[in-house]
Amino acid sequence: MSVDTNNQGSVVETLEAASRPLNIWWFSHYTSTPDQQYSTQFDLAKHLVQKGHKVTFFGAGYSHYQFKEIRLVPGEKSKEEYVDGVRYIWLKTRPYRANDWRRALNILGYAWRAYRHGKRLNEIPDVVIGTTFHPLASLAACGVAKSKAAPFVFEVKDLWPLTMIEFGRISPNSPAAFGLRAIEKFLSRRATRIITSLPGVVDYYSARGVSRNRVAWIPNGLDLARYQKLAPYTGAMNGHCTLLYAGGHVSANALDVVLKAADILQKEGNPARFVFVGGGQDKERLVQIARDLRLENVQFNNVVPKSELVPFMERSDAFILTMRDLEGLYRYGMSFNKLCDYVAAGRPVIFAGKVSHNVVEEFGCGIVVPPENPEAFADAVRRFEKLTQAERAQMGQNGIRCARERFDIDEIGQRLEQVLIAAAERQPPLYRPGIPVSSPIGAPAVRD
Repeated sequence: MSVDTNNQGSVVETLEAASRPLNIWWFSHYTSTPDQQYSTQFDLAKHLVQKGHKVTFFGAGYSHYQFKEIRLVPGEKSKEEYVDGVRYIWLKTRPYRANDWRRALNILGYAWRAYRHGKRLNEIPDVVIGTTFHPLASLAACGVAKSKAAPFVFEVKDLWPLTMIEFGRISPNSPAAFGLRAIEKFLSRRATRIITSLPGVVDYYSARGVSRNRVAWIPNGLDLARYQKLAPYTGAMNGHCTLLYAGGHVSANALDVVLKAADILQKEGNPARFVFVGGGQDKERLVQIARDLRLENVQFNNVVPKSELVPFMERSDAFILTMRDLEGLYRYGMSFNKLCDYVAAGRPVIFAGKVSHNVVEEFGCGIVVPPENPEAFADAVRRFEKLTQAERAQMGQNGIRCARERFDIDEIGQRLEQVLIAAAERQPPLYRPGIPVSSPIGAPAVRD
């Protein structure tokens, strides 16, 4: 085992090689294949498989994005599938369409089936990862890891209960918050390693008594080769500005702000067009808002595989990224898969948000305005339209540089492999002094 001594600001354990290929089990409720919207985990798993490891996902057959069963036929409780060498075990879960008791049953059902299926499977994993889109998936993974005497790696995508509290779903002093804090504390202390796509989470867990050396920043990433066939961006606009939003239509993304900005621009005769691609619990409400405002400059499209996003991207002059004004949550950074796609596509981003570790601002690959402010977003569109063609093209090039330096799946996959090897070999973490593992590449270290 050795210490990485290169010039990158994010430092993880570096081992010369695994003594043997690892059998990695990955419990992720909303995991997906590349023909669907969410592909980051698949890209990472494919990288691990190409390095000789075996990766098995335990996921739900019911699509969180399309609100329908897409993996299992009637009567099936589970199904095994291989995609480019990555194994998926799809589990039956209950349908839902909103954040109500039906979704709660879906979450409970997944956790129980995943735990039971994993425990009964006649294999011994070398390491078990539990992804917290919700904490019960990680709890199921932790239980399976214990039953198999395997190391448990806690993957944090969302902070619970902080996310629920910040979004006003639960009170900070409620029994639900108390229970979620207890689960979070248990998982963070039980984990051999914590990996997270949120760059500031090392500070969050450090304040809760977790050693900073056990937290590794593994950002979302993607296979940059997917975007090589995209027509180069020149910064030219064909008569009007076309802005694309591709992703989940959920309240967390504050898309009603974009619709209100579209209304402002339409009333003043601005020809800008807004294109939405995707689905989610909030889509029907957003479509109704557009109807009520009589918006003729807005177009809604259904969920499409990433491969079919290319035509939408090529016809776009800029991409839309919006978020809620939740300083208590976003001080730990952001983790938007869509941002990886945006910058890799080489188009500028109009971003309405207030967040630490803001790569749009850092790399100069777009325009940043305050969140939840329709007039500010409308003004950002006006400012973008007034830029010269060369200025817009430069923003696009800055985005490509951001993708290469921050989101290249080959580099991120190598870092994940190193963390998993160390966890499986039960090695103590070794880091360059003074630089926490969660610092972004090339960014200053965040110290205690």
